[in-house]
Amino acid sequence: MHLALPSRKSSNPPQYAPRSPRFPTIRRSRIQAMVIGSLVVGSILWLLSRLVGGGDGIPSGVPPVVIVTVVDEVNYSKEYIKMIKENRIGYAKKHGYATFFPTNKDYDLGGSPTSWARVPATRHALSKFPYSSYVWYLDQNSLIMNPELKVETHIMDKKRIESLMIKDQPIVPPDSVIKTWPHLKGENVEFVLTQDKDGLAQGSFILKRGDWSKFFLDTWFDPLYRSYNFQKADTHALEHIVQWHPTILSKLVIIPQRIINAYEPDHYTQTEGKYKDGDFVVRFANCETVGRDCIQEAQKYSKQWRTIFNSR
Repeated sequence: MHLALPSRKSSNPPQYAPRSPRFPTIRRSRIQAMVIGSLVVGSILWLLSRLVGGGDGIPSGVPPVVIVTVVDEVNYSKEYIKMIKENRIGYAKKHGYATFFPTNKDYDLGGSPTSWARVPATRHALSKFPYSSYVWYLDQNSLIMNPELKVETHIMDKKRIESLMIKDQPIVPPDSVIKTWPHLKGENVEFVLTQDKDGLAQGSFILKRGDWSKFFLDTWFDPLYRSYNFQKADTHALEHIVQWHPTILSKLVIIPQRIINAYEPDHYTQTEGKYKDGDFVVRFANCETVGRDCIQEAQKYSKQWRTIFNSR
């Protein structure tokens, strides 16, 4: 008996037809909904970013300047510290700035003089206020006397800073062979300070936010420099690294002393650096030395700045 054989396949099979998806209309509408939804969500996020923050990713409401003052709560009275803080806070509120008041005990200095605390305090401020444009370190024995002046326009504006630069100036007067750069442009300035008759005066300085400022402060605070026993501690360490590191010198600007660091006139011999009415800051430099009294020297200016602030 013969078994039935399967039918023979045609040598001309039908042309391949793609498989039709199930529910094509539903799938197409679902994709359209997903695309539209993504566009809507993206638009909302973009609008929120514009409302909450600036176009460069900086959140709104960020203080453009942070004023840093390290306070000594051991050797100075509570009344004096309170007056110093009120001076900074009153000025900061007027311009939308922030203030930061660490103590000289907040940082491990490894036995170095307490004046070194200004360096980690400034570095701390950069971390605490990561979006602020500038950090202004102002020594405790100083008072802001002219509340109308703003850091951004009085000093850090590109054209303004170029007009203030003291170019080709010896870093350590009078005859240091290392001098400030003669061709530095305003947009490249990262570090601004003044000079007195002895050398760099770091009681009042401004740093621009960025990687360079962090590098500079970390270099300045190197344990090697803190352990070297420079005669003037952080001051001489600063002068050393500025003269030996072109990367630092190339971003530094020295400006006239009265712009941001005028000295109390009764105890300073240099005419061009003495405080005059209308100046931005008065500083009682070296008032902690024997024979002087920081609190007493500040009393006259304390009454004066309160009168000025209250009248404006």
